[in-house]
Amino acid sequence: MEALIPVINKLQDVFNTVGADIIQLPQIAVVGTQSSGKSSVLESLVGRDLLPRGTGVVTRRPLILQLVHVEPGDARKHEDGGREGEEWGKFLHTKNQIFSDFDEIRQEIENETERISGTNKGISDDPIHLKIFSPHVVNLTLVDLPGITKVPVGDQPNDIEVQIKDLILKHISNPNCIILAVSAANTDMATSEALKVAREVDPDGRRTLAVVTKLDLMDAGTDAMDVLMGRVIPVKLGLIGVVNRSQLDINNKKSVADAIRDEHAFLQKKYPSLASRNGTKYLARTLNRLLMHHIRDCLPELKARINVLASQYQSLLSSYGEPVEDQSSTLLQLITKFAAEYCNTIEGTAKYIETAELCGGARICYIFHETFGRTLESVDPLGGLGTIDILTAIRNATGPRPSLFVPEISFELLVKKQVKRLEEPSLRCVELVHEEMQRIIQHCSNYSTQELQRFPKLHEAIVEVVTSLLRKRLPVTNDMVHNLVAIELAYINTKHPDFADACGIMNNNIEEERRNRMRELPSAVPRDKSAGRGPAGEPPAGGADMEGAKAPSAGPQGEQDGTGNWRGMLKKGDEAPSSGPGSPLRGAVNLLDVPVPAARKLSSREQRDCEVIERLIKSYFLIVRKNIQDSVPKAVMHFLVNHVKDSLQSELVGQLYKLGLLNELLTESEDMAQRRKEAADMLQALQKASQVIAEIRETHLW
Repeated sequence: MEALIPVINKLQDVFNTVGADIIQLPQIAVVGTQSSGKSSVLESLVGRDLLPRGTGVVTRRPLILQLVHVEPGDARKHEDGGREGEEWGKFLHTKNQIFSDFDEIRQEIENETERISGTNKGISDDPIHLKIFSPHVVNLTLVDLPGITKVPVGDQPNDIEVQIKDLILKHISNPNCIILAVSAANTDMATSEALKVAREVDPDGRRTLAVVTKLDLMDAGTDAMDVLMGRVIPVKLGLIGVVNRSQLDINNKKSVADAIRDEHAFLQKKYPSLASRNGTKYLARTLNRLLMHHIRDCLPELKARINVLASQYQSLLSSYGEPVEDQSSTLLQLITKFAAEYCNTIEGTAKYIETAELCGGARICYIFHETFGRTLESVDPLGGLGTIDILTAIRNATGPRPSLFVPEISFELLVKKQVKRLEEPSLRCVELVHEEMQRIIQHCSNYSTQELQRFPKLHEAIVEVVTSLLRKRLPVTNDMVHNLVAIELAYINTKHPDFADACGIMNNNIEEERRNRMRELPSAVPRDKSAGRGPAGEPPAGGADMEGAKAPSAGPQGEQDGTGNWRGMLKKGDEAPSSGPGSPLRGAVNLLDVPVPAARKLSSREQRDCEVIERLIKSYFLIVRKNIQDSVPKAVMHFLVNHVKDSLQSELVGQLYKLGLLNELLTESEDMAQRRKEAADMLQALQKASQVIAEIRETHLW
């Protein structure tokens, strides 16, 4: 099981090369307040002075410290080099440079910290990676974090406390992290900031190990027996006491080895019963054991996580595509794929078809049969056509002669006016289909042809070509729809089978209604028998209807004639001239006034004429509307949709497949090459990590 920590160190190295923190590797994070002895504990574990010291926040970037145990005789054979019997260090950012002088290691840590965080005491979460190879260390992976502070000092930022706490929580929130909470023995353990922060992410204390420093600095007459026995603050992983070097010892260049010997002597004298379970050496062995068991428990989940991520990055890299080698072939493939996907979206066979809403051909079908169909059905056959309009049309169609029958030309004029109203919704249908085919371009760009995202100029060119093709087909389709309505207006086919049947039924209904009305009304006696009879005493042509039409009725102005009431033809106050010969005109006709039919009660004949015209218009309008509802979608499909489908690929090839445009169109976006490189590096790291874990045998775990 000793091989597990080097495995984690290898994994750490693998992922550090790509600068990603997507794998939460097992590690030990050191947490404590400023001047609690964190640096002294780490240096005791290493056995050498290597960490920067000073006042205020000294550790301003996380330091990932990997301790690698090497046998003195095996140093020469070690993969990381070094001379036999020596201790040395290596930084990740300096590649293969070897540091044998630990003062140089300290200086490099300071320089690298200032390079990223600056000199103004700022905090950065970009870690420094340091490997220490020594025969005097146990295999460990430690993370030294900035010390917890409360009040900004000097030129520290005002929110230094929040920055440091967020940085600490980012590392210790990792469920695979063991928390090494460092507290000083000369302070009350109940006020320990390290334990408080640890409990925020580990309330049960299952992955927290407490370290009590400065046992030799407690007040006279006091000891840490209760604390070391776990009676004050119980911690499940245990609590270990250590003795640090004082600042005087550091100034006097007291070695770590001498300090460890003095620590052992102090524990034997002050805490003889607990000496074997405290001290730096016991702490190192405990951390090594805890980390190995922790790695063993985390390894299966870690392996599964790496495999899942490798699969995801493989798919991501595939979506970015390979670098372009054959430009002509790549361009032709992209054009062909886009054209096929565009047509498939219309046909409903596209791979990336929508499920949340209608798209493509389904929306076009909805426009034809729901939007356009309902709009036509909502058009009233007699909309905008009043009774006065019908009467005016009838009179205009007769000219100067009074009409005995309803003139056919009036029906034709009125029905053309109503049919013309079908043109606007038909053109709107063309517009909606055109907009939907424009939307399909964006749909294909976003979902189906992800390769186009690599080449923004090609994408823009394709969109422009398809948009231009749709724009060219729009007036052609509109002209056809205009012609469909014009065809209906050009010839009013009163011999249409449906119209003839409707007329027959309508005439029968009108005749039946007239007979019923005659039965219900009493026989009328004309007021002026001489005026109501012909020379032989017979009724004039038109019978009762004509007589009713001649009978005066009270209009608004009290002025009537045989064909209706016209306001303004006679001056107010003048009477109509008598019909007798030689009678003088008592009023003059004002021809400058526009004759407008006045609202009044219609005569029986006028009612009958209006009913006939209305029913004929409605019957013929429904026939034309049915034709338009059927022919407009067919015209749109032929002149717009199908034409674009059939000519799209040839149009794209003709416009874009040119030798002079290859380099310009196949220029990748600025960040695509970078994203492809990052994805390839991460995939390579994950594959290497998978191989590292696969090398562990089951026997290593137990």
